Amino acid sequence: MAFIDIEYQTLAPPAVLAEFVESFWRLVNHSDSGQPVVIVPDGRVDVFFAYSATEPYHVLLLGLDTQPSAQVLPPHTHIFAISWTLLGADYLLPVRLADLPQHAGYLPLDYLGINAADLSDFAGCCAKASAQLQQLIPAEIDRRKRKLFNLLYATNGTLTVEAYAEAAAWSSRQINRYFQQEFGLSLKAYCTILRFRAALPGLKAGKLFPEEHFADQAHFIREVKKYAGVVPKELARNQNDRFIQFSALPKK
Repeated sequence: MAFIDIEYQTLAPPAVLAEFVESFWRLVNHSDSGQPVVIVPDGRVDVFFAYSATEPYHVLLLGLDTQPSAQVLPPHTHIFAISWTLLGADYLLPVRLADLPQHAGYLPLDYLGINAADLSDFAGCCAKASAQLQQLIPAEIDRRKRKLFNLLYATNGTLTVEAYAEAAAWSSRQINRYFQQEFGLSLKAYCTILRFRAALPGLKAGKLFPEEHFADQAHFIREVKKYAGVVPKELARNQNDRFIQFSALPKK
């Protein structure tokens, strides 16, 4: 059974950071062997502070994945991660996501004052990161962006681009230009990722038919295959638990 030696913890950020940071989390592979996984897109931006038996300490920024990615969790991997909202990625990250080659890039080893020795103390990492990030919050935030992202996450991307534009009092053309320049994809594309993310718990529970935010069964199958690489039935079966979103791992 996969992930028997995987430890996963998560913690919500303090209220002052809630619109910028979705969560802090920690993952440890206690096994002496690597664990193959397929990581599927979930609309999150992650910064990993990590090391393993085969990799030295590093800080990696992962942008918005748009397709499944086969990976191996190396033996004795230790990860502390920050999962960002797009508002946080825009205002608090030191790098623009659209500028990342292949959706990923390394940050300085001393980013946010965290080092390899800190990774064994999850609560301490969360406190240190929170203190540093609070100092980066700007005095002013574009109210259109705030309205847009709040509505996006509240509705799981199920509205039309035009509906989001109207609610945010921001033209759809300007929104799409902003998304392409900052995040490297369109708002419509991001909405489809959020809808897939929202469907994953149902798929894990064996629900193979679409919820109301998919047009029909064919549309549902097409979107699941696009982001998971397999049809809903295979994703639901999830043999050996190889298809994961880190946020969906069981906590210990």
